[in-house]
Amino acid sequence: MELAAFDELKAKLWAFMHAHIYPNEREFAAQCREMARRSDEWTCPPLMLELQRKARQLGLWNLFLPVDSAAAAGVKGGGLTNRQYAEVCEILGTSSHAEFAAQATNCTSPDTGNMETLARYGSPEQRERWLLPLLEGRIRSCFAMTEPAVASSDATNIGISIERDSAAGEYVINGSKWWITGAGSLHCKIMILMGKTDAKAPLHRQQSQILVPMDTPGITLLRPLKAFGDDDAPKGHMEIQFDNVRVPFENVLLGEGRGFEISQGRLGPGRIHHCMRIIGQAERSLALMCKRISERRAFGKRLSEFDTILQDVANSRIELEACRLLIFRAAEMMDSHGNADARTRQYLAMVKAHVPRTCQTLVDRCIQAAHGALGVSEDTPLFAAFAGARALRIADGPDEVHLLTTAKIELKIQKHSPLASLGYYQADRTQVFRRSTDPISEEAQQRLDAASKL
Repeated sequence: MELAAFDELKAKLWAFMHAHIYPNEREFAAQCREMARRSDEWTCPPLMLELQRKARQLGLWNLFLPVDSAAAAGVKGGGLTNRQYAEVCEILGTSSHAEFAAQATNCTSPDTGNMETLARYGSPEQRERWLLPLLEGRIRSCFAMTEPAVASSDATNIGISIERDSAAGEYVINGSKWWITGAGSLHCKIMILMGKTDAKAPLHRQQSQILVPMDTPGITLLRPLKAFGDDDAPKGHMEIQFDNVRVPFENVLLGEGRGFEISQGRLGPGRIHHCMRIIGQAERSLALMCKRISERRAFGKRLSEFDTILQDVANSRIELEACRLLIFRAAEMMDSHGNADARTRQYLAMVKAHVPRTCQTLVDRCIQAAHGALGVSEDTPLFAAFAGARALRIADGPDEVHLLTTAKIELKIQKHSPLASLGYYQADRTQVFRRSTDPISEEAQQRLDAASKL
């Protein structure tokens, strides 16, 4: 998007946030809680439907879909690059709940990742059936990867059974998944499921990704899992049992054994979008901190006059800018080199490892240094921001996995570095300092004798 148009879009989005999002945060939370209390039939709160209509009328819709993915699918996105969306997504992330504004503009997880997956890897028929209604906001989706029985941070462990029934032309799915975000909503109509289709294939060709309609017989939503006591209704993070769930062969994405290939393309955008939003959460937390210390007094002076608190403010700004620049660089790499490029994947891993933990520390600082008990109450968005950042250090892969990825790619890159040929200085061992048989001078002996008489 051209710069002038992009600046106009951001101004329009800020106006939408101040007019419709921030004033409605508590009402949205109340409607979500009421939905969870009333029944297990979770649907979109009335307020959200109203906001979605307004956002769509303003052209604040599907801003996440980058120009290349939109072109590949032959659909209309927001006209932005990944680098431009980084700025937009940060603005959306200043809402509380962090994905409140994102959902209002059809830019929320896991739908964004699923839509981009369908745009890049779906067949024309799959796009027609599932991508178009997702882009229009008429349905929602979920992504089923994590399993309770294995360490799912190692994706080669994913083992839910997907067997072929050639006579029926169907895949038969059996097993369990959990932490399946979005599955709790009745609006969720389609699941992308990653499971094992061939246990004898090479390690990274054993898994496939399959489209599973949510009304398929054999799917049981066992329970909504609670993160820090929050069930996140009406979205939900569900534990799901699959008993002889059957879907036709044509529901496989890209082909059998290509699950990891799809994941490389899907998880990159999903991870960086979360990190873009968490920057918005951290910015809002820092704004509250600065406001609080400018107004609050303790021990005879304003909090803003304490050197330690001023250092907290300065460190917070430095950390935020470093995180933002890292995100911008990763987004630029996605635009210029694609998601599967090794250097791009390294930047995405660095972003996912560094940004959530840094923002968690920053929000904790805003609570501790400026707000005290108020910061952990329902009267500020700070605890929600802290909990979101903490959970994000596990969601879409734990910090440790992304650090491991960063290091492995770094070792490969270093082999081709222009500095790789440089080694160590050679030590000159021809000049001997002293031998044990060398005579000691009279002067040195006098010093030794003087020391021995102490």
